Amino acid sequence: MTKNISSPMTHRIEGEGRTLVLERVFNAPHSLVFQAFSQEEHLKRWFSPKGWSLPVSNFDFRPGGKWHYCMKCTDESQEYYGNESWGITTYEEIVEPERIVYVDSFSDPEGNIVEGLPTTKVTMTFIEQEGKTKLISSAEYVSAEALKQVMDMGMLQGVAQTWDKLASLLEELQTK
Repeated sequence: MTKNISSPMTHRIEGEGRTLVLERVFNAPHSLVFQAFSQEEHLKRWFSPKGWSLPVSNFDFRPGGKWHYCMKCTDESQEYYGNESWGITTYEEIVEPERIVYVDSFSDPEGNIVEGLPTTKVTMTFIEQEGKTKLISSAEYVSAEALKQVMDMGMLQGVAQTWDKLASLLEELQTK
């Protein structure tokens, strides 16, 4: 199943319903898109849905390194205004500018993984296509139920909005 969301992102579910594959083409070279994922000053500007910010970011981008972050809803018109969503990413493999493999988990403010919420193994692939980048995110969950749980949380809409912010940042970085 392939679907368009609010942006030109497509998704499909594979692997017995346990793997979510997201794809989008960005109008920027893959080295720049990779930088947007690998440099904290860029992540702080785009890594959150519309109306959310990234007030906390402790970033160690290397195999074995961790990124502990907090997304906070800053839009008073949203029902989640003031809420925080904490996460922790552990980087397993980095091949610049082609691939990032990491495990992403919900966490508490101290960086402890929250039990009962899904952990995801993600492979981000950056493919150069005539000056543009096809970004493929393959997220593997322990079960189809775990994937359904994050889908029910609005994950697709959140990623689409986040990637829209990424597209805007990439455009801005190329016009400087």
